[in-house]
Amino acid sequence: MRGVPLVGGPVEFRGALDLETTRVGVMPRRLPAWTKDQYQDPSVYGVTLMPSGVRLVFRTDARSLEFEVLTSTGQLDGDPHPRPPGMLELLVDGALAGRRRAPVGNVLRMAGPGAEQRLIPGEPGTVRFVGLQAGMKNVELWLPQQTPTELVALRADGEVLAPLADGRRNWVHYGSSISQCIEADGPTGTWPVVAAALGGVEVINLSQAGNALLDPYVARTIRDMPADLISLKVGINIASLCAFRLRTFGPAVHGFLDTIRDGHPDVPLLLISPVSCPALEEVPGPTSMGPDGRVTALGDPADVAGGALSLTVVRAELARIVAARRASDPHLHHLDGLELLGPDEADDLADGLHPTAAAYRRMGKRFAAHAFASDGPFR
Repeated sequence: MRGVPLVGGPVEFRGALDLETTRVGVMPRRLPAWTKDQYQDPSVYGVTLMPSGVRLVFRTDARSLEFEVLTSTGQLDGDPHPRPPGMLELLVDGALAGRRRAPVGNVLRMAGPGAEQRLIPGEPGTVRFVGLQAGMKNVELWLPQQTPTELVALRADGEVLAPLADGRRNWVHYGSSISQCIEADGPTGTWPVVAAALGGVEVINLSQAGNALLDPYVARTIRDMPADLISLKVGINIASLCAFRLRTFGPAVHGFLDTIRDGHPDVPLLLISPVSCPALEEVPGPTSMGPDGRVTALGDPADVAGGALSLTVVRAELARIVAARRASDPHLHHLDGLELLGPDEADDLADGLHPTAAAYRRMGKRFAAHAFASDGPFR
């Protein structure tokens, strides 16, 4: 087995817009380095390190591969074990060839959600994939969608070459935790990856768990990056955090779209409203977790008449904005999120907000059937 350079060599990191050099290796991030100066909330930085949709891509004739990684996972003081770091999945010529549990590395201990973190340093671990098919093949290593993962080393018992261009279109997606898909059963089980595989496209997932708030630096990022297809799933974090009222929500959506259109005036752009969340359908945020472990809305339903945002209001406003803009932007499209996961599927929301692994896969199939249909927005 011989080592392969992770930076400056044949291996490509796809789905990452920044590679941070760390003490032990390389940490992929899903937003460019310049954005770090434009947010103060550490949770934004944290979710950009969660590599949902990030994969290493190369060609090789190796029969055995080793990946040395250092994960960083959390643990509440009252829990006996750290949170599972998730799965590493290997695709060979587009087909799943192996799954390995990511090793526990660094552990971030905390008294409770959102509390100050205490680092318990860990060591890198090695995952191996052996018995791969003979001959040159296309290989993708998908990183766990929920766990920051530093790449320390790649070793192979054969030649490793750069991937060849395959002509697939680039799809850029932005959304919340429901697009980052922490609860999926693996990195290729997130709904954007499921949909991308069915649509034959390359996906870059810029989703920000708890932070999909129409931040201008995200719009500028999308504006400036290559994109053949763009989708934006907007609304759940805005309602749950009371980030806007109706007066300010519409202009913020327009501004986000205007910035993207400055760089991609004719690219198909699909604006998606929230999937079902029973607590917020008619009641505005903020939200909290109830004693039953399910999300509950704390706002006053009467405040909706004064401009507070329930999901029903958010969906209507997004549909109105798309309808108004289509006169001058025929490549702008709208999808009601209830078509991806509706109110009759509330049992698939384990905490009243986040879909189960099976529901994520179903959402991916539904999105692909809509977006990549012969008359769909991404046809």
